[in-house]
Amino acid sequence: MDRRMLLKGAAGLGAMAASGGLSRPAISQGAAAKTLRFVPQANLANFDPIWGTQYVVRNAAAMVWDTLYGFDSNLEPKPQMAESAEVSSDGLTWTFKLRPNLKFHDGTPVLAKDVVASLARWAVRDPMGQMIIAIQNELTAVDDRTVKWLLKKPYPKMLLALGKNNTPIAFIMPERIAKTDPFKQIDEYIGSGPMKFAKGEWVPGAKAVFEKFTDYVPRQEPASWLAGGKNMLIDRIEWIVMPDPATASSALQNGEVDWWENPISDLVPVLKKNRNISVDIADSLGNIGSFRMNHLHPPFNDVKVRRAVLMALDQEEYMRALVGDDNALWKPLPGFFTPDTPLYTESGGEILKMKNLAAAKKLLSESSYSGQPVTCIVAQDQPITKAQGDVTAELLKRLGMNVDFVATDWGTTGQRRAQKSPPGQGGWSMFHTWHAGADCISPAPYNAVRANGDKAWFGWPNSEEVEKEVSNWFDAKTLDEEKVVMARLNKAALDHVVYAPTGFFLGYQAWRKNVSGITKGPLPWFWGVSKSA
Repeated sequence: MDRRMLLKGAAGLGAMAASGGLSRPAISQGAAAKTLRFVPQANLANFDPIWGTQYVVRNAAAMVWDTLYGFDSNLEPKPQMAESAEVSSDGLTWTFKLRPNLKFHDGTPVLAKDVVASLARWAVRDPMGQMIIAIQNELTAVDDRTVKWLLKKPYPKMLLALGKNNTPIAFIMPERIAKTDPFKQIDEYIGSGPMKFAKGEWVPGAKAVFEKFTDYVPRQEPASWLAGGKNMLIDRIEWIVMPDPATASSALQNGEVDWWENPISDLVPVLKKNRNISVDIADSLGNIGSFRMNHLHPPFNDVKVRRAVLMALDQEEYMRALVGDDNALWKPLPGFFTPDTPLYTESGGEILKMKNLAAAKKLLSESSYSGQPVTCIVAQDQPITKAQGDVTAELLKRLGMNVDFVATDWGTTGQRRAQKSPPGQGGWSMFHTWHAGADCISPAPYNAVRANGDKAWFGWPNSEEVEKEVSNWFDAKTLDEEKVVMARLNKAALDHVVYAPTGFFLGYQAWRKNVSGITKGPLPWFWGVSKSA
């Protein structure tokens, strides 16, 4: 029996349970209506949204911590914790004023000193933050509600940096927590967002719990992504970790859970047949699959090896593994940026269209590769990474490489990919991930396309040409100028092989029909969501 038949058969048990074939525990209607049970994309193995960049951490953190600014659904930064922001005529002084009466979950007021410490910690780990640090004179608290950021040169994209929804987000924490070394994890989870983290109920690998913060002060504007009034209509949100898709499908159909973040495409037909389930595309901006290589150590420190992978790679293989036979759910991507957005380009993308194994083998033979193991870190509890990892293992073997396939979980991947040690000493050669299309519309929020060496994202690519074009994009004055730069940037990033894009794909989300208010976006928005008994 193949994988898809097995999954469909297992999921079919959910349909039997939904019609009364299986029993489920009794729970009062009132309590059930105030508790939302959510199946996240992966286990919440750590909970520091600045230390790491995993989406699952970001998604949970967006409930607990708030931001000065937040992207709305038009990808525009809007005031959130900030009441106002002013920039001097010379562009060198930014002044932010906090909204009144903001509180942290421990009852203490949110003060400017908390903002200063939080932005300082965030800026060390974020590419845009690093750009600001490089031109910073001083970041200070003027009074309890006022923050000044003094610069040596203008930084027009300041609000974009503070409001973007890609990781790491500029979340505001109490000063005592924000003073934690940015390369070490925090162990206290106090924010000022609409939900509190119930640390005492956290069981990594099984469950995480969030409770409504009754002292949260929402904005008056309608909620839109990370912006506007984050009004919580649910008192308690339980994240139930279910790595096995068939188990999650059955639980959703049984009514044991209410919302599944990323059902795999194999099970969507079964879910669509259930009259109690709604299924929809999670985010119309989709996702970009990523084959991330370690540029520090052999074999991928050699650009010829990286280019050999691009030559041999067949994006259709990866996309079929991810989404099955529905051609509407994927498209080839000869570049790094989100299709059907203003700055999309395919410049330099011919190498990704080759799918030429013979040419790839020839280039590999001319490289420094000498048969050493390629340590592939592949998370098995995340369907997106598992599917890609299986394809990669076969691809590298066909290419003539020695594959050291390390089957692990997503939490461990997040820990291990931060290690710079050699593959044989606890490090790694490659891992798989994905990037939300909303994060890949330009170089500004897109940390994965940067190539600034030690300051770059995991893999640490280093290319003066790529970084020059990133800087040129920030300096561009018009959309036409940006497009010209983007073409050069896409080509430079492919020539250097910052990473290997495996294609563009759409994903689903599914929920019980007694749940309302669920909207599309790059992360699950829990504000405005309600549940009837």
